[in-house]
Amino acid sequence: MRHGKKINHLGRTASHRKAMLSNMATSLIQNKRIVTTVAKAKALRKYVEPIITKSKTDTTHSRRVVFSYLQDKESVNILFNEVSEKVADREGGYTRILKTGNRLGDNASMCVIELVDFNESLLKEAKPKRSRTRRGRKGISDQGDIAAAAATAAAAAAVAADKAPEAETASEPEASEAAVVSEAVEPRTEAESSDQANADEEE
Repeated sequence: MRHGKKINHLGRTASHRKAMLSNMATSLIQNKRIVTTVAKAKALRKYVEPIITKSKTDTTHSRRVVFSYLQDKESVNILFNEVSEKVADREGGYTRILKTGNRLGDNASMCVIELVDFNESLLKEAKPKRSRTRRGRKGISDQGDIAAAAATAAAAAAVAADKAPEAETASEPEASEAAVVSEAVEPRTEAESSDQANADEEE
């Protein structure tokens, strides 16, 4: 009976499973993301995240322990020199699983497993954190804004009221000048018309 045994054997023997996870971890560290099935990705996450945590302490003992799992010198160097610097501030959760649908042949659920700190597109889309403010301060600032807006509106109304009488007094002289001009023009036109009439009679 297998009561309480939660390990996923992935349909393989222990040696085959260990070799497969070691190769997948090496590929993930070198390429930063790989495509695999969801079951293998979940098993790989349990396998590779303790190794990444071990790489944060760069000692000879840590390198030997990591090498015993990966069995690849190049990936060990990449892990300690490149990956460990990126994940230094992260407490855990170094990998991300993104499901991509089902495979055509056997309809297995596929996914992409990647290192979180190496996906530049998702890092750029991350929204900046909002600064926390107290509700009291926000209310006071809003009231101050409303009072300031009311004061500016009152000042604008006062300025408009001051300019209105000036505009009326300025328009009155213009109207009187127009009347004088019209009166002066009318007699001249009548005189000219009478002179033209006399000239016609003489002819």
